Amino acid sequence: MMKKQLLKWTIVGFCSVLGVTALGARQVSAHGYITSPGSRAYLGSNAFTNDTGQKPLNTNVGQVQYEPQSIEAPKNTFIDGKLASANISSFLNLDEQTSTRWHQNQVKSGALTIKWHLTAQHKTSTWDYYLTRPGWNPNQPLSILNFEKITSIDDQGKLPAKDVAQTINIPTDRSGYNVLLGVWNISDTANAFYQAVDLNITK
Repeated sequence: MMKKQLLKWTIVGFCSVLGVTALGARQVSAHGYITSPGSRAYLGSNAFTNDTGQKPLNTNVGQVQYEPQSIEAPKNTFIDGKLASANISSFLNLDEQTSTRWHQNQVKSGALTIKWHLTAQHKTSTWDYYLTRPGWNPNQPLSILNFEKITSIDDQGKLPAKDVAQTINIPTDRSGYNVLLGVWNISDTANAFYQAVDLNITK
C-alpha cells in the first residue's frame, strides 16, 4: 500500500514539474515586440539592454521588463485607458500616460520603417498601425477614439520571419508627441499582440 501511494505521489510530482516546465517554455518563447522605433515595452526591458548595452530608457515598467514580447490579448482589445497593456494586469504600468512619462523616439513625417522582433512566429492575418489624431491630449489615458488607423498590411496567413521590417507613412499633419499603436493579428487564433510606441514627430 505504501509503495502504491509513494508511486502515485511521485507520478503527480513529476507531472507537475513537466507542467511548470512547459508553461515556462511557453512564456519564454512568446512572441514579439517592436524594436525600432522602440516600443514602450522594449525600451524598458532587459531585451533592450541586452541588444544595446544601454540602461533602459523607460523605467518602472513592471513585469514587461522581463517579457516585452508577451502583450497578447484577444483581437480588438481596445479598452480606454488600457491600450498599451492590452488590459493585462501585470503590464498595467504601461498605461500610465503623461506628456513626459515615456521616452519619445525622434522621427520625421513621411515614410517610417517599423521593425518587429518575433521570439515565436505565428501565421499572420494583418499588421495594423494606429496613430493619435491631431489635438489629442497626451495627459489623459489613451482612448482608441483618439487614434486613427493609418496602415494595415495583409499577410494572408503567411508565417513571418523572426525579424520583420515594414514601411508605414506618418501623415504630415502630425507633429510633436504622438503615440503609435502596432497590432500584430494572428490568423489561426483569436489573439493579437499589442505594442505602444511613443514618437516625437518633426517635418
